[in-house]
Amino acid sequence: MHVSLLLLAKPVLHGYFRSSCSWRVRIAFALKGIEYDPVPVNLIQDGGQQLSEQYKKLNPMQQVPSVEIDGITVSQSLAVIQYVDETRPGPRLLPADPKGRAQVRMISDLIASGIQPLQNLHVLQKIGAEKAQWAQHFIERGFQALEPILKQTAGKYCVGDEISMADICLVPQVYNAERFKVDVGQYPTIKRLNRTLLEMEAFKVTHPSCQPDTPADLRS
Repeated sequence: MHVSLLLLAKPVLHGYFRSSCSWRVRIAFALKGIEYDPVPVNLIQDGGQQLSEQYKKLNPMQQVPSVEIDGITVSQSLAVIQYVDETRPGPRLLPADPKGRAQVRMISDLIASGIQPLQNLHVLQKIGAEKAQWAQHFIERGFQALEPILKQTAGKYCVGDEISMADICLVPQVYNAERFKVDVGQYPTIKRLNRTLLEMEAFKVTHPSCQPDTPADLRS
């Protein structure tokens, strides 16, 4: 198929309403004005639909999200965000300035590699009865590092006064922190940034409480 026809096709986002990695991609698409077709992958139902042989062919790591876009499948949220930033018009999600880009990537990686994987579903299922305390510990450990970094880098948003991939990573992680009863008030910069970002339409419409696969009792 000609490249221009591939670009006309809507991306397909295989994700889960409460997956923070899926939410990151939804936010990026919303900020860029990208229409997409959602395909829910229920991480609980049927023993975890991401563990099916069919889904494993799409994503060998059996995680969400997976995005079919421009004739390829991309299966890591930060890779998806950077790909759409490089191939689609709209607000820039990484700064033009190399120092700003480094700061955005540092914050994004701190969350996406240093906090989120330690409290994702697969890990917590292995931990068992102590899962809430485990999640709290590693989120607080990460936030204790993130707070002083953001004090240095933040303006209106995580890095200066332009929205970036760092903001896209922050909000879902704060949502997870609140789910696990972490007192976000201990981290005033994180709390302020999260409050500001949640007022933005791109963060509101992509929120886990209002997705096609959100259970009725969690809708708002």
